[in-house]
Amino acid sequence: MKTLEDLKKVREKALEQMKIREGKFSARVVVAMGTCGIAAGAREVMTAVLDELEKRGITDVSVTQTGCKGLCEQEPTVDVVKGDQTVTYGYIDADKARQIVAQHLVNGNIIGEWVVKA
Repeated sequence: MKTLEDLKKVREKALEQMKIREGKFSARVVVAMGTCGIAAGAREVMTAVLDELEKRGITDVSVTQTGCKGLCEQEPTVDVVKGDQTVTYGYIDADKARQIVAQHLVNGNIIGEWVVKA
């Protein structure tokens, strides 16, 4: 660190990381990772979500996984939970996962054609 601005950037990053540890999230993304989901590409979906969030500098979204949700024919599935609303997207691939981050998490627009349960 050479300047006060460098120190401020380090402080901001530390504060963001503290938010994550304290569990203060604006939304939660849950990727179904049962064997059916993994076989359909859920690992790639999870990686794409994490990568897109990192590229955009979004640190207040929790990304977790769950087991089979019983929607095997629609795997991979992704839940987006914001407040008391849960939207389940089906037939998701890595490209669609990135679009979910951009459209739903960043802009607040639900992508209706991919929703299997709201």
